[in-house]
Amino acid sequence: MKNLQRIVRQLFESKMNIHIAFIIFFLAMFCLPAVVNGLPGVKLSKVFLYGIFLVLCMYSGRFCCKRWLVLNEFKKFIVYSCISVALFFITGVIGLMLLTRNGTTAILFTVLFVVLLFFSLGLFFSITRSTILRQLQEGRIMQEQRESELQLLKSQLSPHFLFNVLNNLYGLSLKHDDKVSPMLLKLSGLLRYSLYDTNENFVPLQNELSCIENYMELEKMRIGERLLLDADISKQNIDEVVIAPMLLMVFVENAFKHSKNTYQKNITVKIHFRFADDLMELVVRNSISGEAKTPNAMDNSGIGLSVTKKRLELLYQDKYALQILNEEGFYEVILKIKTK
Repeated sequence: MKNLQRIVRQLFESKMNIHIAFIIFFLAMFCLPAVVNGLPGVKLSKVFLYGIFLVLCMYSGRFCCKRWLVLNEFKKFIVYSCISVALFFITGVIGLMLLTRNGTTAILFTVLFVVLLFFSLGLFFSITRSTILRQLQEGRIMQEQRESELQLLKSQLSPHFLFNVLNNLYGLSLKHDDKVSPMLLKLSGLLRYSLYDTNENFVPLQNELSCIENYMELEKMRIGERLLLDADISKQNIDEVVIAPMLLMVFVENAFKHSKNTYQKNITVKIHFRFADDLMELVVRNSISGEAKTPNAMDNSGIGLSVTKKRLELLYQDKYALQILNEEGFYEVILKIKTK
């Protein structure tokens, strides 16, 4: 079986082989009824010649389409198509008169119909092939652009995330040496997720939520008693669910990053996540300073949030809803994503 598959694959790797195989198949099917009915050799040869004539009509239509129609040279296409049809019509009439004893009118109409039919079939096959190849090429280009853009977006996002975490770790190491070791363990988990899981367009939702939990633990160690954290992350029914890596993480990170700038005594962060009926919902709410006026203030670096919006549009298109509310003293982000 494998040898047969290899032979077939090698046979159809060459365009010439494909055309030869098609011609042989067409002539075999065209002459098969004559062979089955036991026609004499002389008549069978006439049928074979008629089959070759039809193949030439078909390939003439294909040639005119490929040579002029596909290139939008319509005038040349019409002129050469008319010339080709006329030549095949004359040749067919003469040949059929020599091969049969039918009336002149019947021969004229028969040849005209057959020539136009097979010439049109050649046009149809060529147009169909060109259309399919163009669509495949466009799809390949779009896929390459999509993948390259996603890789660029992820390469922008991961360094941005790690930069903030390392800054936090450095600041804590200057004051609380006893907390550095557990933070390094949490950070190693984040690094592993960022370096390996983000190579895929989609990862298990469980991994993304675990990354968020590790990050929250880091922030709890760093901020201490000043942090009022309301975290409720439900992991029910998520075993088979996947998500783009670092997608939810951006909103959680932004909440901690911008809430720490508040002048209030306490930093308030609320993180709720639910998944039900193929719909995941993330609600992130954080306190902010009075200086922040617009939702863009959530992303002073110009990387994290803006990149995430592009990724949402690329990967989920009309299957997501993102709402950012700017209330007095608080920001709230509500993200809903339909997984099916």
